[in-house]
Amino acid sequence: MKIIVNGAGGTMGKALCSIIEGSEKHETVAFCSMEYSTDKEKRIYSGIKEYEGEADCIIDFSHHSATKDITEYAVKRNIPLVIATTGQTEEEKTVIKAASEKIPLFCSANMSFGVAILSCLAKIVAKAMPDCDIEIIEKHHNRKLDVPSGTALLLADSIKSVKDECEYNIGRHENGKRTKNEIGIHAVRMGNEVGTHEVIFATNSQVITLKHEAENRGLFAEGAVTAAEFLVGKEAGYYNMDDILS
Repeated sequence: MKIIVNGAGGTMGKALCSIIEGSEKHETVAFCSMEYSTDKEKRIYSGIKEYEGEADCIIDFSHHSATKDITEYAVKRNIPLVIATTGQTEEEKTVIKAASEKIPLFCSANMSFGVAILSCLAKIVAKAMPDCDIEIIEKHHNRKLDVPSGTALLLADSIKSVKDECEYNIGRHENGKRTKNEIGIHAVRMGNEVGTHEVIFATNSQVITLKHEAENRGLFAEGAVTAAEFLVGKEAGYYNMDDILS
């Protein structure tokens, strides 16, 4: 599979390129990053629109602000697109949905299969314990920009899909007892933490804690490649980790 990597100069982009380089089935046909100066002989491009060659899929690990440009390029060239960035605005989410009507598009707040399983388990517990208190704690490195993490919101949205009355209380910072239907979401930023997510369900008599810890960033890159493999050959549509698991 011929892959365009957008955001190749970033931490995750470099991890992704390393995974692809070690594969016998795939190759990176374009390394695209604003941090690079274009050198077509080395397949390096400062912007994705400069690449006009063949590709089977695009994997975007750049920044959510590139959403409009990356989707326009993918649609124009009819290339499947994996969006692995987080923090999209409502406008950017609308752009993604519109693009998915024309090309196969995979988008997930977290590219880890473990998190996808965590999300499924969270829904099961939330449905089985309708009166419990629910808290989500996410931990990341001190350079992460978005708060709360896209994964924390993904988990909260999964729970809300079976408990529609839930409301999010992000970073509880005022006095007062918790409300019955709130989901508390808390962000911790420290050191070089790759990513830990806990979902806690508590009643007056028992506590269930679901937890996922990322040991290194390679798992996100591996998940992105698997998503690309899944996406190629699919009809136009919006896909995520649930589609792979099912």
